[in-house]
Amino acid sequence: MNYEEIAKKLLESELAGTPIAPLTEKYPGLSIEDAYRIQLAGVNMKLSQGRKVIGKKIGLTSRGMQKLLGVNEPDYGHLLDDMLVLEGDTLKRSDLIAPKVEGELAFVLKDTLRGPGVTIADVYRATEGIFPSFEIVDSRIEDWKIKLPDTISDNASSARLVLGSRMASIKDIDLKLIGMMYEKNGEMVNSGVGAEVWGNPAAAVAWLANKLSTFDIALEKGEIILSGAFTAAEKAEAGDVFTVSFYGLGSVSIKFI
Repeated sequence: MNYEEIAKKLLESELAGTPIAPLTEKYPGLSIEDAYRIQLAGVNMKLSQGRKVIGKKIGLTSRGMQKLLGVNEPDYGHLLDDMLVLEGDTLKRSDLIAPKVEGELAFVLKDTLRGPGVTIADVYRATEGIFPSFEIVDSRIEDWKIKLPDTISDNASSARLVLGSRMASIKDIDLKLIGMMYEKNGEMVNSGVGAEVWGNPAAAVAWLANKLSTFDIALEKGEIILSGAFTAAEKAEAGDVFTVSFYGLGSVSIKFI
């Protein structure tokens, strides 16, 4: 199996805005390890083009999504500099294939976290602060017909991230109990609490640090870590406006044009 060749097809799909057939159909033996190797090959291609890794994202943190895909742990992807959208900017729907929007907490690290053996306490000590955020996920796989190796290969379906304008100390907030209200076009469509995210968003960050150690990758000082969605994602079309508000932390909004 040629990891670079598969990664190139995914990158071409992203650039063209044209999805491809599921990888797991073409490569029935595609394993989780193969998928992460494809993801890393794709990231290295982007780095060779002058892009920069600014963080990592954690996906599949809810038990419901894990059950849907038949897995018992989250997955992860890389965040690159051209994915970052500032609050107040707009997003062109036509730049993406089939975007969905998730409300999450973003951790900003003041110290490096390198597994194995990273604990929730280590995450608290290493975190500079947290932001309300959106992750916009998008699949280069046609019609979101994904199995776990498909989404991992596709950089965990990463597309964009939006950070709010206020950073809060992690010590001031109970991450398990913090509530989130999710609005689409001015109407509340969902709500959730931090415990939906792997029991505690900080636990998801610890999991990621330990998982990445198997690839000799660390969560680096200054990186942004998206810890996982509080609720189900919402589809986005041109004209849609999304807002998530976190109790005691503030809100963030994004508009698609």
